[in-house]
Amino acid sequence: MSRTHHAAEFRRLHELRPLVLPNAWDPASARVIEAAGAAAIATTSAGVSWAHGRPDGEGLDRAGMTAAVRAILDTVSIPVTADVEGGYDDLAGTVAELAELGVAGVNVEDSARGALLDPAAAADRIRLARKANADLVLNARTDVYLLGGSGPEALAEAISRGNAAFAAGADCVFVPGVIAEDTIAALVEALDGPLNIMAMPGAPTVARLGELGVARVSVGSGIAQAALAATARAARELLGSGGYGALADGLPFGEVNSLFAAR
Repeated sequence: MSRTHHAAEFRRLHELRPLVLPNAWDPASARVIEAAGAAAIATTSAGVSWAHGRPDGEGLDRAGMTAAVRAILDTVSIPVTADVEGGYDDLAGTVAELAELGVAGVNVEDSARGALLDPAAAADRIRLARKANADLVLNARTDVYLLGGSGPEALAEAISRGNAAFAAGADCVFVPGVIAEDTIAALVEALDGPLNIMAMPGAPTVARLGELGVARVSVGSGIAQAALAATARAARELLGSGGYGALADGLPFGEVNSLFAAR
């Protein structure tokens, strides 16, 4: 199926305020998320890497990640934005390849090997990604809070890095690791463009995030972690007591199978 219109459609979806993006890691999770009613899907680099037996943080190479994204694109009909981490040593090539495959957007982070990049180098990543494709919705992630930042200094740095990303061509800034309403409100107020928040237990509801002015909400590896937790519970019960109670909440076989019929 043609996906040439999806970047423009994805850009329009950002008017929903907030746009909710459940994160998928393989074709099955993507199709289930689509069937649940999602308007668009984000990938999770962690979930994709784990599904391939690799750790997050570019443990899976570019070829593996792009192949995984291609399989998701081949399975769903809604826009997909891909987490490309730091670009796998060829950010421009990665973005161009994914654009050719039909992604609607990409997510680019400002850290490497557990440390924040120099601000100028982080902004250069965004310029490089934007130069590689002018149409994709470019989400610039700053890891200030994920790497342990806190307090007024972290807020100031996240705002500075976010606004530098907007100046470099980003369409949206992603600040994962923040769930306090006052910090979220401060980010919305100070950033020069839309804010993406990674929701998690303890975060405001989607509706409340919208009231605070958040433009889009994703959950990172959260759904993948929940799925792996369900797998662990079922396996431990089966191998321990020999019971099957953990299987009772599974989706019916026919329902799941029908999601992939005639595709």
